[in-house]
Amino acid sequence: MAAVETSPVAGSSAVADGLIAPHGGSLVDLMVPEAEREAVRASAAGRIECSDRNACDVELLVVGGFSPLRGFMHQEDYEAVVAGHRTTSGLLFGLPIVLDTDDASIAIGDRVLLTYRGQELAVFTVESRWEPDKVREAKGCYGTTSLEHPAVRMIATERGRFYLGGRVQGLELPRRVFPCKTPAEVRASLPAGESVVAFQCRNPIHRAHYELFTRALHADNVSQNGVVLVHPTCGPTQDDDIAGEVRFQTYERLAAEVANPRIRWAYLPYSMHMAGPREALQHMIIRKNYGCTHFIIGRDMAGCKSSLSGDDFYGPYQAQDFARDNAPELAMETVPSLNLVYTEEEGYVTAEHAEARGLHVRKLSGTQFRQMLRGGEEIPEWFAFRSVVEVLRAAA
Repeated sequence: MAAVETSPVAGSSAVADGLIAPHGGSLVDLMVPEAEREAVRASAAGRIECSDRNACDVELLVVGGFSPLRGFMHQEDYEAVVAGHRTTSGLLFGLPIVLDTDDASIAIGDRVLLTYRGQELAVFTVESRWEPDKVREAKGCYGTTSLEHPAVRMIATERGRFYLGGRVQGLELPRRVFPCKTPAEVRASLPAGESVVAFQCRNPIHRAHYELFTRALHADNVSQNGVVLVHPTCGPTQDDDIAGEVRFQTYERLAAEVANPRIRWAYLPYSMHMAGPREALQHMIIRKNYGCTHFIIGRDMAGCKSSLSGDDFYGPYQAQDFARDNAPELAMETVPSLNLVYTEEEGYVTAEHAEARGLHVRKLSGTQFRQMLRGGEEIPEWFAFRSVVEVLRAAA
């Protein structure tokens, strides 16, 4: 018995709201009606306290961000996704969605209350339980078994011994500093019949990012009245990334400052895996569920480096190529990320344009930026929005 109840849907399809159809054909909503919640809650005999990552997964399951999943994947789907980024029914999925535990007493058939920081999020029916081959999972999903890869380290040292699959019934969503709109709420704000370009990020947005996603609206495959959905992930990322609460403040300040009617803003309770190509596919599937038709794929998207050698785990265009190859099956299109540079003569242009015209390129690395922030130095406005810098300085 699988946690996916729909068959794969290939090709372009739209739903009644005039937007792209969700992955698998229908948008899942696992929230129990309010009048029934107490009875569902009372049916649970045990409990599992969710980690930050687990809580993100529970929320995305409940609101339909992981449509068409209706719960955590069973072993058969888990193994199929690890081996070939598809469920047993053939449905594309970048990474497996499972619940982990070290509690050996939890058995198939148990109904368990999923809690998180004093909240009761959902009731979970355990329908499968197994000890995963984490080495195989690491190699299949992340292309490496090195503990230098943050997700390999996560599944080896943070996740529990057992994986569980089964149905989820939502009781309440996690209370967050950054309010996360559901796919249904985001879809209600999007224009019917137009391109919706998703921009994913996990860092504060600087000038180059803004230039990138606004110029994407003028790509050849984007409709004239299309919009861009700036949809940052605000869940756990790499250890050295800026905290989600701080990033949220920078996004809110910037959204108020730019006030562009073709830019929509929302926040995603997603836990980054830094999985390169697999992560790119996962992000596309999620954004399809939020109503997006296009997805901006950056150079080395969701990539990471060895802390010893400094070598990248993935090639610079590996994520772009993988996402582009799978986009037609999702009825989506990719928008390659422009390689933009800032020039003294013409402002932001492509690196190719700057080189061809011999323009003077100005550069500021992320390391230099952080050093200047800590040192109280003036940050050039061509690099960062003043409002964003103010938030980052206050949080330092």
